[in-house]
Amino acid sequence: MGNQSTTPASVSRTPLFNLAVESKARFTEFSGWEMPVQFSGIAQEHQAVRTASGMFDISHMGKFTMQGKDLISELQKLVPSDLSSLQPGQAQYTVLLNSEAGIIDDIIFYYQGETAGIQRGVMIVNAATTPKDKAWLLKNLETSEIDFQDISQDKVLLAVQGPQAVSQLQKFVKEDLNSIKSFGHLSGTVLGKPAFIARTGYTGEDGFEVMLDPDAGKELWSNLLAEGVVPCGLGARDTLRLEAAMALYGQDINEGTTPLEASLGWLVHLDRKGEFIGREILESQKASGVERKLVALQMEGRNIARQGYPISFEGETLGEVTSGSWSPTLSSAIALAYLPTNLAKIGQELQVEIRGKFYPAKVVKKPFYRSPNKV
Repeated sequence: MGNQSTTPASVSRTPLFNLAVESKARFTEFSGWEMPVQFSGIAQEHQAVRTASGMFDISHMGKFTMQGKDLISELQKLVPSDLSSLQPGQAQYTVLLNSEAGIIDDIIFYYQGETAGIQRGVMIVNAATTPKDKAWLLKNLETSEIDFQDISQDKVLLAVQGPQAVSQLQKFVKEDLNSIKSFGHLSGTVLGKPAFIARTGYTGEDGFEVMLDPDAGKELWSNLLAEGVVPCGLGARDTLRLEAAMALYGQDINEGTTPLEASLGWLVHLDRKGEFIGREILESQKASGVERKLVALQMEGRNIARQGYPISFEGETLGEVTSGSWSPTLSSAIALAYLPTNLAKIGQELQVEIRGKFYPAKVVKKPFYRSPNKV
């Protein structure tokens, strides 16, 4: 697709769409949104985030605010992670589960603290699952006690990622960004306007996600662009998150996968909390072990194992690739896939079928890439 949009009117656009057009973005349809897939090129954008700084318009993501007397204890029933130890200004990456412990969505919950007995928080969810997540939360939270607001359409969300993210963003932020720890957040001031600033991201690098009103969001984008921060699209976002072995909802995780199968066992705190939806299934899986696991694969040679390609061992097809790409940082082809547990061990050699031919791959340790710059 060229620079000009030809997408049907039913597709949504973020408030930053016209600024992306000005920066010569190429667009794609993603989860009902017309989003930049690349600006200068995926490899250049990827490299900018790994070595300097890049920025992403992620305003398409779902954004909920919630407050209530028993907010934390209500949310505890919906996730396998223990939220009770969160301090104000801390966040937890976790998953919403159905009754079979399948992953409805992966989310980040930001706890903002308690005032006069009322607990407050922000939840960021995936764009494609925003309506489903909202319905699930409203169905399962005691909403007479909790004020739930969907602010997805009202706010810009902008990610600034990379080793220079702190110094570049700091020029426009009143508060000291160095005071925010990894997975920390605060209500701050950006270009004189109120903003929510979190030290989180989806790239494996240090960086921030900033939520603010549309006009302030446009101003911040333009200021960062003038400072030399590289605009990045969904293409680089995908290669960056894959190198960091971060799951993509709808590909690597879905309602048919449990967190234990998805190698997200670190989110499951069975011994630290009481009842939650899906607990029995996870207890059973913990006791008997899972039959399959999400693993990292590295290809030999330059052949790329893409989503849906079959994986075989000794002539038998055992699974398929859930995410796969060329890794610009490692200069090799990498992938994620579910394998039977007995083959899901580091060093295990397998084959990936690509257009009728079989190419060697090996199970490697996750993540593929660990940033030296992470706080």
